[in-house]
Amino acid sequence: MTSSPSRRTVLGAALGVASAAAPAGCSGSRRGDGRTAVRFLGPETPDTFRAVIRGFERANPGIRIDYTPVPPDQLGDVLQLRLSAKDSAIDVYAVDQPRVPALSARGFLTDLDRIADRTRSAVTPEQYAVSSWDGSLRSLPIWTSTQYLFYNADLLAKAGVALPGAAPADRWSWERTKAAGRRAMDRAGADAALLLEQTDLYYGLQPLIESLHGGSGITGKDMLTPAVTTQGWIDALDWYRALFADGSSPRGIPSYQLSSLFTSGRVPFFVGGPWNLGAFAGLEDFTWGTAPQPKFAHGRAVTPTDSWSWGVNPYAEHPDAGLRFMEYAALTTEGSLSTVAASPLIPSNRKAFDRYAADLADKATKSTAGVATIMRYELAHTAVSRPRSIGYTQFETVMGSAFSDIRNGSAVEPRLAKASGELVRTWERLR
Repeated sequence: MTSSPSRRTVLGAALGVASAAAPAGCSGSRRGDGRTAVRFLGPETPDTFRAVIRGFERANPGIRIDYTPVPPDQLGDVLQLRLSAKDSAIDVYAVDQPRVPALSARGFLTDLDRIADRTRSAVTPEQYAVSSWDGSLRSLPIWTSTQYLFYNADLLAKAGVALPGAAPADRWSWERTKAAGRRAMDRAGADAALLLEQTDLYYGLQPLIESLHGGSGITGKDMLTPAVTTQGWIDALDWYRALFADGSSPRGIPSYQLSSLFTSGRVPFFVGGPWNLGAFAGLEDFTWGTAPQPKFAHGRAVTPTDSWSWGVNPYAEHPDAGLRFMEYAALTTEGSLSTVAASPLIPSNRKAFDRYAADLADKATKSTAGVATIMRYELAHTAVSRPRSIGYTQFETVMGSAFSDIRNGSAVEPRLAKASGELVRTWERLR
């Protein structure tokens, strides 16, 4: 996440509704100690940003960062409300990267072209692109992402199933993974065959569709034409529907609970992001491992990517101080590494990424032996960004509903046709 959407759901539950936002126009831009207070809004728990805030404040003693966490499922609505009101009580805010076009089109992101050259030098080309719109840099990338196939080695051994290899060349197919999971259900009493952490979310399902050459789902010169009824979409979602229809994956369990179902030792395979590595590290009840995310047998390898950038509110009271904070977090090695100090996310900064990946490899255990190699390979060769469109927010909402209906038994082709019609009507207002 996404940007890891399901992980953000967990965080949202921890944050609670009460933290949604400070009142518009709140006072306190300068503290009693005389420091300028930069107001920062984001979807993570305060612990996530404690290290980067402390590091920045040490380097900039005249500035204080006041962080307000917002439950992830409320962040978009909170930003829409407050930025539409030209609220100056937000200086910096977290931006889900595929939403950069829509926020830019509405005038909610400050142009950052004056630091474009420095940013190009500091981050990967892909992360620069997803943080830009209409030829201008609109935000600074903080994190990127990928996914792994986590497996329960003990359960697979009990079922007589060989373990997946960690090398990208040994990538399993979705068909093989499901068959092995079914064998674990039949022979080892597993509760399910395979769990997809990003259930019903485009971030997690895009790789299935694009593995079968279905396309992103959005096309056209203005990227406001739906293309969700291609054969690749139909075939991928037929497979997705069957995964739940035959009991290989459970219905009725929220995405944020699926990692716990895996760690209970009752499921052989779990597809999820690197944010799970920290939680899994302390497991003692079974032996687990990591392998590349599967592809379809007759498809190509595709993995999800993108995550969060940070942007400056055009109505900010302290835009320059806010930008200094963003530059520290995104463009310096020290600052970038401090953004992942509390959670094993992937930094967008190239130098920070190299140190991060080397550290993962140096500290690898038997369970994580292939993590760094997989991550490097996927980001270089198989990662596909979510589509860049001013209509992405509506697209994600419409398709999330369609995915849910298909998972719960709706026929694929008519449900995709219905979603396509909804998108045509919704996007007419954006043309």
